[in-house]
Amino acid sequence: MTSELSAPLGRRRARAAKAQAGKAPLRLPIARLAVGGIVLLLGSVALRVIFVESPEGGRPFVEVAINGNAPGRNSIVGSTATPGLATIDVGPEVPADGSGSIMTLEPPGASGGYSSGDLGPEMIADSRTGIIADLAEETEHGQIPRMSATGQRPFDLYARPAVGVDGAQGRPLVAVVVTGLGINPTTSVEAAQALPEAVTMAFAPYGKDLAGSTAAARNGGHELFLEVPLEPFDYPDNDPGPDTLLTGKAPRENLDKLFNVMGSFGGYVGLINNMGARFTSSGADFGPMIEELGARGLGYLDDGSSNRSLAEQLAMANRVPFARAQLTLDVNPTRADILGQLTALEEQARSTGSAIGVISALPISISTLAEWTQTLESRGIELVPASTLMK
Repeated sequence: MTSELSAPLGRRRARAAKAQAGKAPLRLPIARLAVGGIVLLLGSVALRVIFVESPEGGRPFVEVAINGNAPGRNSIVGSTATPGLATIDVGPEVPADGSGSIMTLEPPGASGGYSSGDLGPEMIADSRTGIIADLAEETEHGQIPRMSATGQRPFDLYARPAVGVDGAQGRPLVAVVVTGLGINPTTSVEAAQALPEAVTMAFAPYGKDLAGSTAAARNGGHELFLEVPLEPFDYPDNDPGPDTLLTGKAPRENLDKLFNVMGSFGGYVGLINNMGARFTSSGADFGPMIEELGARGLGYLDDGSSNRSLAEQLAMANRVPFARAQLTLDVNPTRADILGQLTALEEQARSTGSAIGVISALPISISTLAEWTQTLESRGIELVPASTLMK
C-alpha cells in the first residue's frame, strides 16, 4: 500500500487502466455483423433472380381456365387446344357412384305446386332413393330433407300431381293415408301394388327394408309420408319406438331424434305423428319440431287422434303445410266396420268439400280399402293425395 501511494501520479493511472482492462468483458461488433448479414441475403436474392430469369424466382406455377358454359358435361379434362391449360366443365349432378341411375321428377302443377316453367334448371332424383340432391342435407344421421338454395320445398317437389280443388269441378275430395308401412316389407309392397296411386302411404322409420318398400311405393305412383314417434300420455307403457320425442327434454335432444328418424328414407312430402297426445299438447316441446319442418319446407299431417294437439296453431305460425285427418277408418278391423267408416268419410267430404282418413296397414284394411276405391268414381268422389288437402 505504501509503495502504491508513494508512486508518481502518472504510473498510478497506467496501473489502474491495466487492471480495469483485465476485468472488462469481451465486446463483439453486433451492428457490423447484422449489416453484413443483410447485405449477403439481398445479394443472394439478386443473383437468383438474374440467373433464373423469372420474376417468381423459379417457383413452379400453372395457369387454369375455368369454363362453365359447356352444357351436358360432367368431367374435369385437360385442354388439348392450349398446352399447359386445364379446363373444368361444370354440368348437372350425377350419382356419386357414376351409375347414372337418375330420373326427372315432374312437379305437381295441378295440385298447387310448381309448374315446369317455375323450376328453372331440371331437378333430378336418384331412382333408388327418390332423393333430389338439391333438397338433401348430408348429416351424421344420413340425408335429411331441406329447402333448395332457391327456396323450392320438398313438400312441393315430392308431392304427387293431382287435379286439385279447382280441377275437381265440384266433386268432393277424399284422401286416405295408410300408416304403419315398412314394418312388414311384404305387406308394404303388396299394399303399394293393390291400391290406386292417389292413396297416400306413410312409413315407420324402423322397417327392415325401407329402401325397397319405399321404392315400391314411389314406383307405384304413391305419395310418401314419414311417421315420427311422439310421446303419448301413457308412455313408456305405450312406446312408439326408440327415437320417440319426449316432453321435458332439451330441444337439441329431441331434434337429434327427429333427424335420426328423418334420415331413415327420402322422397317424402312431410311427417305424420305416430301417437303423441302428450307431446303435441306441449307447445314448448312440439314448437321446435314444427319450426324445423317449416325451415326445411316439409308438411305436417295430424292423424286426428288427439283433440289437445297444438299442431294447427304451430303449423300456421311457422308456415308449415298442414291438415288434420277427420276419421280413423279401422279402429275395429273388420270389413263391415271399415266400409262403414269409409262411408262416413264420403259423407264428411260431401258436407265440407273434402275429408282425410287414416287406415293401418293390416291385410284386412288394405283389401277393404282397395275394394272401396274401385267404385268411387261412380259415386262422384275424387280420390286425391293428402298433400292436395294441406294448406
